[in-house]
Formats: sequence, structure tokens, C-alpha cells
Amino acid sequence: MSGRHDGKDDAARGVTRRGFLGGVGAGAVAAAAGLAGQESAAALEITDPEAMIRIALSINGRVRHLLVEPRWSLLFVVRDLLGLTATKVGCERGECGACTVLVDDRPRYACMMLAVEAEGHTITTLEGLLDGEALGPTQRAFAEHDAFQCGYCTPGQIMAAEGLLRAEPTPDDAAIRQGMSGNLCRCGAYVHIVQAVDTAARLRKTGGGR
Repeated sequence: MSGRHDGKDDAARGVTRRGFLGGVGAGAVAAAAGLAGQESAAALEITDPEAMIRIALSINGRVRHLLVEPRWSLLFVVRDLLGLTATKVGCERGECGACTVLVDDRPRYACMMLAVEAEGHTITTLEGLLDGEALGPTQRAFAEHDAFQCGYCTPGQIMAAEGLLRAEPTPDDAAIRQGMSGNLCRCGAYVHIVQAVDTAARLRKTGGGR
């Protein structure tokens, strides 16, 4: 049997090598054009970072309706738009913890979260721990133990402690140190901070110590 193939049989069936290659080439061009069209459509869907969008944030028990740019951090919106200035601006790169807030009862760096990401979640700032004009138990414990010196990091420290105690009501010293490890104190008041968190745990168990 000869292995020679001269294309005559294909031609008889209406398929030629030239036609086949031409069809494949046309299909590839069409596919490429389709992908290019999809990429163009995707490019049109990219959000303008300066375009204002409407969001609703639940902060300290209130729903706040805001117009924000998609690039704005939760820290910027909380402080500059809503005036909740207890949340401090620190390193703004997720290292110091001065901007710590609670998101769904868990400590989060507000500088590392976009405001648009916070929509649909429950946010608590230091102001939200107050009982009217009275300090909450965690705030009181920090004051009683002098768990600060300059005080700049204190709001973030208190929020980290509050988040820890909501997750673990009776932590031991090791758990306290681990839970507070994401918050830096340049004054070095760490011993008093650990004591304050321990006291806050006991105050919360007794109804706030009132």
C-alpha cells in the first residue's frame, strides 16, 4: 500500500489543503478579534478611582450614607468625613495599629481597608465603646492602670483589647500578649497594657464593674 497522499481524495470530498489552512487561519483571526473585544469591554468596566459612589456604612450603631471615591481608606472616611477622630493616623501601612477599629467585632487596621469594602459590615470605633458620656469597661481599665504615656496609640490599643475580649472573654497573659501584638507602643507601656486588658476582662464579667 502506498503512503503517498496527493490531496485528490480531499479535493473530491470538497476539502483542499489550501482551503483547510485558510479556514483555520480565519478562525484564529476571529478568535483573536473576539478576545480583543472582550478585553476592550473589560477595560471599559474599570472603575474610575476618582468617581464618587454611594455607600452605606454601619458605624457605632448608626447607618451613615456617604459619597466616596473607591480608593479612599476606611481610616480617611472615619476621620475626615465622619469626624470620628479617636481613630488615629499612624504608619498608614498596617504596621503600628494606631488606626485599629472593630469590623464585625474583630480588630482591623482601618488604613488597610477601603471604605467600600466595609459596606455591609458592622464597624465600631473608640467612640462606640462609650455608654453615653461614661467610659466603657475596657476604656476604664486602661485609665486605671495608666496603660499609656503619650496616649497616641491608646485608642488602637483599646480597640485591639476590646476585639480580643469579645472573642475570648477570659484570656491568660499569653493570650493577651498575643492578641495585642499587632499594636505598637513607642512609650513601652506594655506591662500596664497587659494589666489593663486583664482588668477589663474582669470588669466585663461583672457587668462593667458598675
